[in-house]
Amino acid sequence: MNRTKLIALLAIISPYYLTGAEPSAFGAGDLNNPNPYGLTSTESVLLETKKDLNKVVIKSNNQANEVDSLRERIDGLQTIIESINSSTHENRLQIKSLFDENEIQKKNSNEYDQRVTKFFQENSDNIIINKQEIEKIKLQIAEISKIVDSINESYITKSEFNALVNDVNKFKDLVAKELKKQIEPKKSLYDGMSNGEIETKAKDLYDKKHYTESIKYYKYLIDNNYKPARSHYMIGEIYYYKKNYAEAIAYFKKSASLYDKADYMPLLMLHTAISMDETGDKNNAKNFYNAVIQQYPETTYAKKAEDKLNLIK
Repeated sequence: MNRTKLIALLAIISPYYLTGAEPSAFGAGDLNNPNPYGLTSTESVLLETKKDLNKVVIKSNNQANEVDSLRERIDGLQTIIESINSSTHENRLQIKSLFDENEIQKKNSNEYDQRVTKFFQENSDNIIINKQEIEKIKLQIAEISKIVDSINESYITKSEFNALVNDVNKFKDLVAKELKKQIEPKKSLYDGMSNGEIETKAKDLYDKKHYTESIKYYKYLIDNNYKPARSHYMIGEIYYYKKNYAEAIAYFKKSASLYDKADYMPLLMLHTAISMDETGDKNNAKNFYNAVIQQYPETTYAKKAEDKLNLIK
């Protein structure tokens, strides 16, 4: 029974209670007396009901107080729960942050491991080579150490070393003197020969097809500016017969630029044309063949040029 219903019940019973039998002159039937007496059966029931009601009121008040206390405790617990919930939320956020940070660190760690692995993969050959080089260096150091130990064992004093140097120098002087006496100065290939004689020698070697030696003499004549046009032409002929056509063309061209009225010009032009033909320069070869035909008609050079020209066409 709650407090509202209890108050309503008291409101109903009180009038009846107040209008009950009137107390006697000696206080009999006084329900308000702490120790009532002379009560009728109805008054006794009312008294007991009053006592029960008082007990109920007291109990109700106690329950109400307990309820209020419980509400306060519940409110306090609610506050605590809310604080716990807030703290739990913060903890969850921190845990999530730590988890995310851990994931980032794991990712960075994986990337680092990958970079390290890639580095070692890319540089494995260099690492092996460096290791081999280090081993070589260690061996060299060991060898050097042996040499140093050997030097230390055979170390001589400064005075002994100076004496040894003096002996060596004396020996060198003696050897130099002996060699000077025995060895005569080397004569030049062309010593005692005039330019004309050298030209004759060069032509003789050319006719014998000793081309390498012949070139030496002709180049000596070129260096001394003796008949440079003819010397260039002869070297061109040598390279022509050695089938070094590019060199032949260069020397023929130089010879013609120095002197284009020489008696060997028909052959020079024909061999120049053939050399160009052999090197694949067909257009210039045609021009030179035609030039030989036009400038030296009715000659064997022109006939040879015509035959070569027909092969190109």
